[in-house]
Amino acid sequence: MTMSYRVEIDREEDGRWLAEVVELAGVMVYGSSADDALAKVQALALRVIADRIEHGECPSGPVSVSFEPSVAA
Repeated sequence: MTMSYRVEIDREEDGRWLAEVVELAGVMVYGSSADDALAKVQALALRVIADRIEHGECPSGPVSVSFEPSVAA
């Protein structure tokens, strides 16, 4: 099974970067840079996905996960 997630990255007025995995409710983090926010949100998303797999909320079998980052201008 292939899971592809869209990551929206935006800079807040205070300079912090906010990254969100749109398809996973609540998967949103702040970072000091766009790259930092992306790394943190991918790690959190993988934890959420692993928890769902562990609890049988995803089909069984091999899993492939990809992230498509989109940085707001």
